[in-house]
Amino acid sequence: MKKVVLMFALIVVSQGVYSCKEAVPNASEFPETESETDNKQKSQLALAEEPAADPSTNTAYKYVTAQSGLSLREYNNLQSNKVGKMPYGSRVKVIHSEPKPTMKVSGIEGSMDEVAFNHKTGFAFNGYLSRYFPPERDMHAKAYASELQGHFPEVSFSEIKSGTASNPITKETISLPKAQWHEAFFIAQQLFEIPSEFEFPKSAGKDQEIIQDKKPKKDLWVSQLEITRKDDVLEKIVYQYASKKFKAQVLIEKEKELMKITKMEVLQ
Repeated sequence: MKKVVLMFALIVVSQGVYSCKEAVPNASEFPETESETDNKQKSQLALAEEPAADPSTNTAYKYVTAQSGLSLREYNNLQSNKVGKMPYGSRVKVIHSEPKPTMKVSGIEGSMDEVAFNHKTGFAFNGYLSRYFPPERDMHAKAYASELQGHFPEVSFSEIKSGTASNPITKETISLPKAQWHEAFFIAQQLFEIPSEFEFPKSAGKDQEIIQDKKPKKDLWVSQLEITRKDDVLEKIVYQYASKKFKAQVLIEKEKELMKITKMEVLQ
C-alpha cells in the first residue's frame, strides 16, 4: 500500500514540474514584448520629431535667394545638365562649399557648391545661396528682423519716427552681419518692393550711375536706382521713388562687417 501511495505522489510531482516548464515559453521563438516595441517606437518618434539644425550654428544649411529659382546641376559647372530646380526660399544642405570665387553670374561672384535638396544631390551656384532666409511676400521689416534674430541674435533693427503731424518721417534700419552686397540687395528688394526690373548692379562700372525704371508704378514721379562705386567696388546702392503724396529712398551700404538696409519715407 505504501508503495502505491509513493508511486502516485511521484507521478503528481512530475506532472507539476512538466506543466511548469511548458508555462515558460522560449524567448527565441516569440517576437519582442510589447514594452520593447513601445520603447522602439518612442525612440523612432523622437528621432522623427528632432528639430532641424539651427542655421545660426550649422552653416551647412543655406537658402535660395534667386527669385526665379536656382538650378541644381549634375556637375560643378554651369554647362552641365540640370537635375532639378530649387525654388526661391528653399532650404538646402551644403555638402561641400567652394569658398574661392571661380566665376561671375549677373555681376555676382561665386563658385559651385555641392548641395542636397529634395532627395537629390548636385551642384549650385553659391552666389544665390545665403545663410539668411529671405523674407516672405509682403513681410514688414520689423517682423522679418524679429524672425532672423531667433536664429541670428546679432541682427539688429531700429525704427525712428520724426517730422511733424502733417509731414511725418519714418526711418527703418536692419543690419545684417557678414552679409554680401547681393544678399542685402535681394532682401531689400523683397522687403521694400524695389522693382524686379532692377537687377543687382555690377561692381565694375562708372563711379556714379543712375538707372531709370522703365515701367514705373502708376502715380510714381520718380523711380530710379542710383549706384556709387570707387575703383570698381560698390560703395552705395540707393533706390529713390516719389509721388505726389510721399518721397522715399532705400539705402544699402556697408559699414565694416555689417550690411545696412535703411528705408526712409516722408509723407507730403
